[in-house]
Amino acid sequence: MAEWCGRAVESGAKVLHVDVMDGHFVDNLTMGPDMVRALRAELPQVFLDVHLMVTNPERFVEPFAKAGADHITFHIEVAPPGELRALADAVRAMGKTAGIAINPPTPVDRLWPAADAFDLTLVMSVNPGRGGQAFIVETLEKTRAVRERYGTDMRVEMDGGIGPGNARLVRDSGCDVLVAGSSFFGQPPERWAGILESLQD
Repeated sequence: MAEWCGRAVESGAKVLHVDVMDGHFVDNLTMGPDMVRALRAELPQVFLDVHLMVTNPERFVEPFAKAGADHITFHIEVAPPGELRALADAVRAMGKTAGIAINPPTPVDRLWPAADAFDLTLVMSVNPGRGGQAFIVETLEKTRAVRERYGTDMRVEMDGGIGPGNARLVRDSGCDVLVAGSSFFGQPPERWAGILESLQD
């Protein structure tokens, strides 16, 4: 994992996005704090963007922060706005930045009571839990709404089905952080630098 992530950074990746799934909020089960700790040890300068697709983020924020995460995102769907805002404050108190994520079926106005407490909004452009899904183009309406509402005060990230074929469309909708999984790691490493060039503006 460290070798491939290191090659990704050498190819021009600015951030490593770590998807964490608890087998409850989504069906799949993936890596825990030890993976982040190991990546931090091997790649001390890389920015680690941890995406908690979990039902109880309050249980996981501190372990991932201590393991070396630079940024932690959790979902609008898991708690009421007041609890989410308090958790964002807790993340910042640990010296990290905080993000709020929204799934494709969730109306964008669910964000408004809490999103201003966060540094980043992550708009999922696929239903979370599995890689390799098709991009849901209608989710771009959410990125436009977030960008229009918060301007340059908010980073806007999109994750799911993003590759060279739709990267410009995603950027033009207001996103300034693009997550590429299958479209990047599914290709030979000698193509990675070119893929990253096509993803970045």
